[in-house]
Amino acid sequence: MEHIYRLAASGWIPKRIILGKTPGISNLPARSGHLSIEIVTHCWNYADFLKFQLSSLVLYPPTKLSVRMTVFHSPEDPRTVELLEFFGRQQVPNVIWNWVALDKHFLFRRAIGRNRAALATEADWVWFTDCDVVFHEGCLDHLADQLQGRDEVLLYPRVVGCSQLQDENHNFLRAVAGAPTIVDIDPANFVPITLRRAVGYLQITHGDAARKLGYCNSIPYYQRPVVRWQKTYEDRVFRWLLGSQGRPIDVPALYRIEHARKGRDDGNWKNPVLRWTSHLLRRQRRWLAER
Repeated sequence: MEHIYRLAASGWIPKRIILGKTPGISNLPARSGHLSIEIVTHCWNYADFLKFQLSSLVLYPPTKLSVRMTVFHSPEDPRTVELLEFFGRQQVPNVIWNWVALDKHFLFRRAIGRNRAALATEADWVWFTDCDVVFHEGCLDHLADQLQGRDEVLLYPRVVGCSQLQDENHNFLRAVAGAPTIVDIDPANFVPITLRRAVGYLQITHGDAARKLGYCNSIPYYQRPVVRWQKTYEDRVFRWLLGSQGRPIDVPALYRIEHARKGRDDGNWKNPVLRWTSHLLRRQRRWLAER
């Protein structure tokens, strides 16, 4: 079933054959003024990375828009639970914390949480991202300027700063390991990467489109719980359903911490062959996104 949807998203199978008649997305309202955005992320065994993301909202809170920060997590990930409890006590202007606990088998299929957030959101825009993304000084205020009067179904930042590949032995992460605290990055350690289309962690969706279509809500396959973390092929299917690869916008001070270990990898990440293979695949995906 997975292969069928991936083929369809690649344009090999017409949408009507897979889904029949589907609702179209048109005449989206172009809102202006003080906008709202819901940032949706997932965290499974990634507390050290999430620490940077949530810290960036505390250190550099937006002034030109309101943020609802939604984090899907599992009670079986105690370090993330502890981190969310810490940040939940931080009072930040224009930021509302929204922690959503899921059974890990629902968490492991990222489309499930994203779909729930999309259907329930009250925001003008929804940013589907990953917990290794950092919104540094001025990032969200620049985003607010870019969103004024926009009616596109999907936007994405044209440039993101990426770090070198990190692992748990790297000084960058060792320095922040331990008890929850507020941490920051040095932007000088990141290299700008230009993207040519939206990717899974850079999908800023019009709120009305999110409420209408959800996140692959029309495809039951992507809404079923699974026993282990899944590759996020549904991101491509989501863009296929929207009918857009995204319109690029300029959002400075946006960074991503690249990492060798995947939370879904359990103990396999220590295998050097698997780590190197993962690294090559990640570089290939980035190369394709830049084309």
